[in-house]
Amino acid sequence: MSNRLNTTPNDLRAFWMPFTANRQFKKEPRLFVGAKDMHYTTHDGRTVLDGTAGLWCVNAGHCRPKITEAIREQAGELDYAPAFQLGHPKAFELANRLVDIAPEGMNHVLYTNSGSESVETALKVALAYHRAKGDGSRFRLIGRERGYHGVNFGGISVGGIVSNRKMFGTLLTGVDHMPHTHLPAQNAFTRGEPEHGGDLATELERIVTLHDASTIAAVIVEPVAGSTGVLIPPKGYLKKLRDICTKHGILLIFDEVITGFGRLGTPFAAQYFDVTPDIITTAKGLTNGVIPMGAVFVTSEIHDAFMNGPEHLIEFFHGYTYSGNPIASAAALGTLDTYKEEGLLTRAAELASYWEDGLHSLKDCPNVIDIRNVGLIGAIELQPIAGEPTKRAFNAFLKAYEKGLLIRTTGDIIALSPPLIISKAEIDELFDKLRDVLVNNI
Repeated sequence: MSNRLNTTPNDLRAFWMPFTANRQFKKEPRLFVGAKDMHYTTHDGRTVLDGTAGLWCVNAGHCRPKITEAIREQAGELDYAPAFQLGHPKAFELANRLVDIAPEGMNHVLYTNSGSESVETALKVALAYHRAKGDGSRFRLIGRERGYHGVNFGGISVGGIVSNRKMFGTLLTGVDHMPHTHLPAQNAFTRGEPEHGGDLATELERIVTLHDASTIAAVIVEPVAGSTGVLIPPKGYLKKLRDICTKHGILLIFDEVITGFGRLGTPFAAQYFDVTPDIITTAKGLTNGVIPMGAVFVTSEIHDAFMNGPEHLIEFFHGYTYSGNPIASAAALGTLDTYKEEGLLTRAAELASYWEDGLHSLKDCPNVIDIRNVGLIGAIELQPIAGEPTKRAFNAFLKAYEKGLLIRTTGDIIALSPPLIISKAEIDELFDKLRDVLVNNI
């Protein structure tokens, strides 16, 4: 075992940590120093069951051999290749492998380095596509309340989480939002897709009436809204959105940064819900969280709209220094190999019923006011402590960590999304530990 296991950095001040209560953390640090399969190892030598796949990203489990070896080999062979006007073979191989598992018609891929960059890329593609078609009056972007689309300016503009927006000024202009679909009074403790709320998709028609369809470029939604607390789309909702967008010539973007790569039991949520968008954003599970990388899928119609004019001219002025980075590409190929060999892109479908039963068995726990699930995702909503919002869930997070379980909290909601390699015994362990936390500690 590494000799670093029982060491703690002697000074934690320099690192301003993301989405973290920095002062609280630095008083009582929680440090991971190792990981394997379903578990982390802490700096003090304890084992922690991963109930969140890291940050929704470690779909194949930790330190998987094919991914590790792919990175090692690539680093010794070709560490970096310029992405502008030059390339390397693995970036093209990976793109072909990706479109093979993507929804039918999603035939082209642009590379990014994160989910946030994937969203920015998708929004720019949408705006540029309409201009390329001579329809430049379409400049508006429509998001959704409680939506999460990363932390860059485009993403927080179309996103709808107030804490992510309120400190950053006016953001992008020309953005509007549909209402969210969370209806706890009607849909509490639903298993799978809720019965009520599908007609909320028609709110897009209201926005079209307000702005006129000729001004709207794209609508972006998460098929399952993850970071806001796991909001499952009501039955028929996504199909209605698709129909309305098609009717008015509006591009539909699915943000699948969380739902992509097997989380629902299909490669992408678009396949699970049988709704094909025009653009799909991905990241996280693409490389199993090992190396930052994202991919944006577009249809041939969108891609081909740019392929005009003299061949020596750049068709789309966008990209990143690390687009399709060789080592990231190798990591993604190793990840896809692991998914394929172990059947992980569909394994969530096999476990979904068992997962659902275990999750809903917590309905009788104190302060639980809602439970919802789809695929290998779950959420437990807690009654907030009066005058202290978020504190009850944060207390649960701390107690779970002490008991050897990693959970994720957002507001007063516990979100769960374990690696797709989880066993039924580990599902039992996860919910046994969580029951103990909910009953005895918060």
